[in-house]
Order: sequence, then structure tokens, then C-alpha cells
Amino acid sequence: MQDVQDVQDVQDVLEMTAIRHHYGDHLALDDVELRVAAGECVALLGPNGAGKTTVIGLATGLLARQRGRVRVAGGDPRRAATRRHLGVVQQSIGFPRTLTVRELVRGAAVRAGTPVSAAGAVLAEVGIAELARRRAGGLSGGQQQRVQLAMGLVADPDLLLLDEPTVGLDVASRRAFWSTLQARRDRGTGVLVTTHLVAEAAAVADRVVVLARGRVVAVGAPAELAALLPDRTITARTRLDDATVCTLPGVGAVTRTGGLARIASTAVERTVRCLLAHDPDLTDLRVEGADLEQALLHLTGAPSDTEPDEPADPRPTDGRTEEVPA
Repeated sequence: MQDVQDVQDVQDVLEMTAIRHHYGDHLALDDVELRVAAGECVALLGPNGAGKTTVIGLATGLLARQRGRVRVAGGDPRRAATRRHLGVVQQSIGFPRTLTVRELVRGAAVRAGTPVSAAGAVLAEVGIAELARRRAGGLSGGQQQRVQLAMGLVADPDLLLLDEPTVGLDVASRRAFWSTLQARRDRGTGVLVTTHLVAEAAAVADRVVVLARGRVVAVGAPAELAALLPDRTITARTRLDDATVCTLPGVGAVTRTGGLARIASTAVERTVRCLLAHDPDLTDLRVEGADLEQALLHLTGAPSDTEPDEPADPRPTDGRTEEVPA
């Protein structure tokens, strides 16, 4: 594992130690270590099937731990008393269409053992007070995400788990979403977010944990992970195929988007000279700095769709859904 930051936090709201988890013969997590401190935002990144869904399932208590240690605010997340310290915002959820927004948030408060009077304040905090009387069936996708955020925050959790939380939100709504979370972080709420929006993760996360094939392959601040790559990346439209480009001096990885090749190189000048020698007709040549997205591809070694998928539902496939009594 490439660990570019050794963080010693005295107050962890999420602690996962030596986690191993199987689905039948498939090893989903292999000796995973993950911590989120109070007030910290950690982005969990990796290809589809890397193990992110399983991490969230264990942290929420939906999955029974097979091996290792999981603690949320110091307690077992399978205990109801511990889950009151936890807020969750998922990518999508089906609300009962006839319930109003106020009823949904009040229901979340009741389940968390929080006074229903907290609903009004959190609706205002998230910026949806005007939707309080609206029924769930009349909400847009972006409004549903904000309602989920209100439901996740109403109990003033120590840890907030966000699974693709800004899908369907426009730019202004995303900014408002993260502004709300920053205010909560300032009060000590820790945040663990999974997202495919790597640029967004780079902007909001204090640390990034990169998963690949069930293992943590890197941990660090976004800028530190980007620094693992060469200082510059070449982009160009070239007739050369990826296999040929990979044989050029200094080339470490090649990806293409819309016909544009992105080439990571440890010897940019030599690589450019060879590119021009092999393909004098190439166009759109640029040299730019590395970013977190390029670092993620470099660290995981594969596009996002090349690893086996995890089960869509993270609950155990062998019937083990026990809850530890409070």
C-alpha cells in the first residue's frame, strides 16, 4: 500500500481495522483499514466492484462483520443505540409517495430517538423549509437528495455516510449541499463519501482512501495522491494505438476519452519527441499537470468497469442479518 499520510487522530467516529469480507468465494475486502476523525471528510474512491459498497454496508450495520473490527462513535453499528450516532444519504431511495417532507424528516427523528421538534430546524438548515408540506411523490430527484440529507442530519450524527450524494444535483445545489456539510463538520461531524465525481472529491475531502480489488492501495490528501504521478501529463489526438504508445520512453499509462489520448510519462520531453517522430500528424498536443483522477487510474490500474461487481444489496447472502441487542 502507498500511504502518503500517517494520520494519528485521538477521536475517530469511524474505525475499521483488519476487515476481511467474503461473498461466497469472492473476497470483497482484504485486510482493510479505514478511519474517519471527528470533523474530517474522507472520500472512498475506486473502480466499480472495488469494495466500497461493502465498506458502507459494514459501517451502517447492514452487514454482519466476518473478520476485523468496526466501530462507529466507539460502538458496534449493529446496535440500535450506536446507529443513532449515524446518518446516511444514499444515491437513491424510494420514499412513500403520500408522506410529506416534514413527515419523512420527523419519522427519521423518531427512529433516531430525537425530538420531532428538530425537524423544522434541519429543514431550514438544508434549505427546503418551503417543501415541508409537499408530498414525496411530487419531489424532483434533486429535492429527494436534499430531503435525504435532512433525514440524515436530523439526529445530529457523529458520522455521516454519503453514497453518491450529489447525483442529480445542479452546480448550485451541489455547492449548497457541501456548504451545509462544512457547517456540520465545523461542529465535529465526520463524513465518509463515496463518489464517481473525482474532481468533487478532490475539492471537498481532507483525505482520500483508494480501494482496488478489495484492498486499500493508497491513503492521503488529494494533492498528495496526485503528486504520486509525474508532474505532467501529455494529451493528444494520435493515430498510434495504446500498445504502441506504451512502448515509448517514460510512458506509464494511457487512457482515451473521445479520441483524446492522455499519457502519463516520467520523461515528458522524450515522450513528446517520440510521439512526433512516430506520428507527425498528431493534433491537440498539450502538456498538463497530473490530477486526482489520473492518480486514481494509476493506483487502481484499471478503468472503473473492469473489476467484478459487488452485490447491489450489501446485506449478507447467507441470511445473517442479526442485530446485536442495544
